[in-house]
Amino acid sequence: MVAFVAVSVLLGGLVLLLVFLFKKAQGNSTPEPSIDQKVNGQALPEKQSTKKHKLHKLRNEKPQQHTFTHPLLAAVLKAHSGNITCLDFSSNGKYLASCSDDRTVRIWSTKDFLDREHRSMRANVEFDHATHARFSHDCRTLIVCLANGETLRVYKMTKKDDGFTFSAAPEDFPKRHKAPIINIGVAETGKFMMTASSDTTIMVLDRKGAVLATINTNQMNNAYAAVSPCGRFVASCGFTPDVKVWEVCFGKSGEFREVCRAFDLKGHSAGVCGFAFSNDSRRMATVSKDGTWKLWNTDVEYKKQQDPYLLHTGSWSGNEPCRIALSPDGRVIAISSISDITVYNALTGDVEEEFHSVHGEVITDLAFDTCNRFLVSTGDRAIRLFHNTAGYRAAIADMKETLKKATNKGTKERLQQQISEAQKALNAVMKKKN
Repeated sequence: MVAFVAVSVLLGGLVLLLVFLFKKAQGNSTPEPSIDQKVNGQALPEKQSTKKHKLHKLRNEKPQQHTFTHPLLAAVLKAHSGNITCLDFSSNGKYLASCSDDRTVRIWSTKDFLDREHRSMRANVEFDHATHARFSHDCRTLIVCLANGETLRVYKMTKKDDGFTFSAAPEDFPKRHKAPIINIGVAETGKFMMTASSDTTIMVLDRKGAVLATINTNQMNNAYAAVSPCGRFVASCGFTPDVKVWEVCFGKSGEFREVCRAFDLKGHSAGVCGFAFSNDSRRMATVSKDGTWKLWNTDVEYKKQQDPYLLHTGSWSGNEPCRIALSPDGRVIAISSISDITVYNALTGDVEEEFHSVHGEVITDLAFDTCNRFLVSTGDRAIRLFHNTAGYRAAIADMKETLKKATNKGTKERLQQQISEAQKALNAVMKKKN
């Protein structure tokens, strides 16, 4: 028993001795400076210091803005810090809305487009970012689609003494779609909204977000969908080589009745990538994977089985992703291909202008302003506005042809005045170009 106790005491002493020697060795060693100590000025080896400096510099540097110049470039709108996903002009022509993955929505004043400074009103998109934005019929409300929430949020402009405030409604609309939303639309009549997802679903909603009707496009997938400027039609395109158009019908007292098939645009030999309406919805332009674009007359009595008829077919040699825009008067077509833009005379098919590498990323939206003065594009952090010289030339040529056939003196004088004004505007732009 005594021997056992003696062995235990001896082992315990050895353990204590080892612990003492270990702690002493640690005390004599030089500790490695912590990250905080390095930041606070502790001496560092030159190699590590340079590495930290470079890392700090990279974190603080902003991504370099894509540079683009062209004689017809009228203005560049810069305020977003992230890539812009959508543009929309208000129907009264006073505002341009833009949304970005920087979690902001901005409204620009169109009267400032040619000024040095471009004012914008900003609203933050809390906990998400907007992929699409559309003005309501009153031009004071903006409907946006949320990327992560896959639903709609309403922003309202409220007038105050020193201008406007721009704020979100208390609650978002309920999530309706099972697939990602590819576009939204608001009828100019104010009677309905539209949301389209990447499957084959289009939903027609009332102003409070309740579902009025659900459309199955039967196109395998939806590539694009939109509401016509007149507020009567919803159209979609996808995997199939046609565009399908429905009429959203309401009763005399404003109650919703039904969604019925209006007409189809048939003629392409491959899937349709996109389409666009003229301002009066009497013309439509389509672009297809078959390498052609088409201009259609849609001012027909479809209820009497009259089909839209083809006005012109043009060719394009671009690549997807692409977008198409039709000028408000239906005289000019613009097609984007990745980051390039080609402008065509809609009636002759002639190439009027070509803009290459307009944006540093794929062009996400392309549109003409409501006054037909500018072609607007985006895709990176900037919005670029081009003078619509093709529109001026097409309008002058069209009015000159009309003047030849005119017999009424008043009509001739009015046309001559309009030709003179258009030519003066074109000359002013071309003077700046040269």
